[in-house]
Amino acid sequence: MIRLFVALLIPDDIKKTIFEHREKAFPGTYNQKWEPADKIHVTLKFIGEVSDELIDSIAGTLDFIKDYKSFDCELTGFGFFYKGKDAKILWMGLKIENKVFDLVEKLNNLLKEFSIPVEKRKFKPHLTLKRLKGNEGAKFIRSFEEYKIPAVKFKAGAVALYKSELLQSGSVYKKIKIYNLK
Repeated sequence: MIRLFVALLIPDDIKKTIFEHREKAFPGTYNQKWEPADKIHVTLKFIGEVSDELIDSIAGTLDFIKDYKSFDCELTGFGFFYKGKDAKILWMGLKIENKVFDLVEKLNNLLKEFSIPVEKRKFKPHLTLKRLKGNEGAKFIRSFEEYKIPAVKFKAGAVALYKSELLQSGSVYKKIKIYNLK
């Protein structure tokens, strides 16, 4: 069995910009454990566990992605996902042109063929930057909630099918196939 997901790739210069704003929002962030640059992406569809024999078929089914044009994107600011009252994930929000919602819906519908469940939650484009341990403190949370990021617009020109391996040290991602957009 192999764990898969489909993700919109973020250009390296934009990742660098995000990290610069992260440092401005909370100076001294180097003491924190952050998601590394190679794990910064927008998950379009979490596929989950599938048998190894399905990888080539799934990768082939996703070839339609190459018919899409690059997506116009804009960073919108930092935010948190909460569980109850506790912040659990720090993320960077994205505004992506509406055709991304068409792509997400098409992924859901085509992958049903492989008995992959349709995602019920509404797609919310974001980049996971840090999984919180609970000891970051109110000042850490407030600094990101109050930070205003200037408009940062860019084009995202590729989508990847990823393998995700869960290890004790954390997850490791490996690109299986890249779909370059027009």
